Amino acid sequence: MGNNPKIKQLWIIYVITVIYLIYYTYSTRIFYHWILWKYNGTVPTILDEPHMTHNSSPEHAGSQGPYTQRPYAFLAAVKGTKTVLISAYLEHRTDKKEVCAIAVVLRSEKVAYRCVFRCQEKQLLSNGVADIHTDHFGFAYGTANIMCPLPSGCETPSSIAVTSADASSTNDPNQEFLEVKNQQEKTESFPYNFTVCISTMFDFTNVLQLVQSLEMLQLLGVNRVVVYKTSCSPETQRILDYYTQKGLLEVIPWSLSRYVNVSRGWLPEHGPGELHYFGQIPALNDCLYRYMYQSRYVALHDIDELILPQKVVSWVELLPLLENKYGANKCYMFENNVFPINIMLAPPASQSLPPQTDWKNVTGVNILAHLYQEPIIEETHYSNFKIIVNPRAVFSTTVHGVLKSQHGCSWIDRNIARMYHTRFPRQPNLAEDKLIYDGRLLSYSAHFTPAVNKVLRETGFLPEHSTQ
Repeated sequence: MGNNPKIKQLWIIYVITVIYLIYYTYSTRIFYHWILWKYNGTVPTILDEPHMTHNSSPEHAGSQGPYTQRPYAFLAAVKGTKTVLISAYLEHRTDKKEVCAIAVVLRSEKVAYRCVFRCQEKQLLSNGVADIHTDHFGFAYGTANIMCPLPSGCETPSSIAVTSADASSTNDPNQEFLEVKNQQEKTESFPYNFTVCISTMFDFTNVLQLVQSLEMLQLLGVNRVVVYKTSCSPETQRILDYYTQKGLLEVIPWSLSRYVNVSRGWLPEHGPGELHYFGQIPALNDCLYRYMYQSRYVALHDIDELILPQKVVSWVELLPLLENKYGANKCYMFENNVFPINIMLAPPASQSLPPQTDWKNVTGVNILAHLYQEPIIEETHYSNFKIIVNPRAVFSTTVHGVLKSQHGCSWIDRNIARMYHTRFPRQPNLAEDKLIYDGRLLSYSAHFTPAVNKVLRETGFLPEHSTQ
C-alpha cells in the first residue's frame, strides 16, 4: 500500500464494511430467533435442521423432493376451510395413539380433514375427525378437537399440519405446521402442583385486583398462573412482566381476531361477532392440554374469582380432603358467590381491616373493601361455577365445568370450599340489608396485605416508604 493515504483509506473502508456485514448477518439471525421464540412460543432450532426428504410411497405426502422445515406456527389457518388450528398435543389416553389438534371451526361447514405428520425423515398422512364441542353459546364458530390417528411408522411426530381432504396437494411449501406437544406421558412428579388458567384478558386495567388475586393464589398454594392476553393497559403489562420474571406467570399472546370476528360478549345478543368472548373456550382447552403433564391440578377461573377453603388454609390441604370425600381424579365444582363492587360496607365491629390507605391511588378493585355477598338465588345456584381438575382425567372443557372426562364432576359443599367472585352485582336492585357478611378473606390479611404492598412498591405503584 506504501504511504498512499487514499489506498489506506480504501482499505479501512473495506475492512469496516466486511466486519459490519458479518455482524449484521449474525445479529439479525439471533434477533429473528428471538422474535420467533417470543411470539410463537417455541425456540426455532428447527431452522438449523438439515433438509428433509419425502418418501415416495402413496401413504406419504408426496415425492416432490427435499423441503426445508419452517418454524412452527402459533395459530394456523386450514386452507380451503374456515378452520383455525390453535395447538396440537399427543393424546396418550385413547385406545389408539393420536394427536389432538385444538381448533376453531365454522360449525355449519362440513369438512373432511387430512392430517400431515412430520416424523423423523418422513412426511405421513392420516384422516382427521373433528369432534365439535357442544358448548358454543350459539355463535357460528365453536371449538373442536380434530383427532388425527398416528400413521404406521410414526410414533413420535415432531409437528403436524391439517388440510382439507379436497386439497389438491399436501406439499404446499407455505403450509404452517404446529409443534406436537406432550410427547411424554407422566403420572407423577410434576413441575407444578397447582396451575390456574385465566382467559381471556382484554382491555384490562384492574391493576390492584390483579396483584391481590395473584398474591392470594400463591398463599393458597398455586405456583403457576397462565394468562391468555389479548390487550391490557401499560400499567397492567408492568405487573404481568413482574410476575413473569418471578416465574409465577406465563403470558400467552391471544389474538384470534386475525382469523375470526371474535365477540366481546358471551352471547350473540350481547355483542356482535362469530366466536364466544374472544375465544375463551379454545384458550381454556389449550391450557388444559398445555399443563396436562406439567401440573398435578389445574383450576379454570377468572382473575376476579378465588376458590377459598373454609376448614383449611390452602389448596394443598383442601385437595386431599376433596379426593377422600368425593373421589380422586374428578372435576370439583365450586359454588359461585358474588361480592358486588358497587357497595362498600364496614365489617362488623368485631372485625378489623388492615391498613389500605395507599391502595386508593392504585387503579382497580380492592377485594378487602367488598366483604358482603349477594344471597344465593335458587334458580342460579348451579350456574357460573368454576372448577379444579386433574387435567389428565379431562378430554374437553368449557367455561363452567367439563364436557368430557373420565370420572365426572362433583359439587363441593360450600362449607368445605366455595368461590368468592368480586365483580359487578348480579342482583343490582338488591337492598344493602339483604347482603351477607363473609370475612373469610380477612383471615389471610396478615400475610396477604404486606405481600401486596411489596409488589406494588417493587413495580413503582407505591413509594418505597409508604404508610402501609
